[in-house]
Amino acid sequence: MQFIENGGYQTPRLWLSPGWTTIQEQNWKQPLYWYRDNDQWFQFTLHGPQPIDLDEPVCHISYFEADAFARWAGARLPTEAQWEIAVASSPLSGNLLESRRFHPDPSAARMPANRPQQCFGDVWEWTASPYSPYPGYTPPAGAIGEYNGKFMCNQFVLRGGSCVTPRTHIRSTYRNFFPPNARWQFSGIRLAQDT
Repeated sequence: MQFIENGGYQTPRLWLSPGWTTIQEQNWKQPLYWYRDNDQWFQFTLHGPQPIDLDEPVCHISYFEADAFARWAGARLPTEAQWEIAVASSPLSGNLLESRRFHPDPSAARMPANRPQQCFGDVWEWTASPYSPYPGYTPPAGAIGEYNGKFMCNQFVLRGGSCVTPRTHIRSTYRNFFPPNARWQFSGIRLAQDT
């Protein structure tokens, strides 16, 4: 909310060049499904229109929005390797499909304060890493190799699953990927800072 009110969507220096072009061409002024009615912000959810809860993770944002917000906040997006190391000791639990909430929840402080919170479920978290093969990867023959070969281009990695990801589908090493302008998935932000 502060990013919007501070002119984040109107400040070119915060945005990667193709991100700035995208928000201008698509007229983005807030996350997908957000709207303002008089002085109150709402979002369309699977439960219908709901007031924005400032304590829940933002969702339905693109890589471009996540990156611009991180820059505005004086932080950055983690690489996928940093994300994986940071959550290595986190339990594989959270607001996943089986909770049947179908929307991100405010943090319940599930981990000690010095550990990352809400690592799994709620929203897929954009990383700064392009979706490319790990060193030594060779695509297998057939449809799987063709699938991976076609999609390992111009996409970024997301980690952690979302509120609509089945528990059996997620693990700490699972890599999801989308193009940087994709907003339809339950995708959000995890900030990182250099120490």
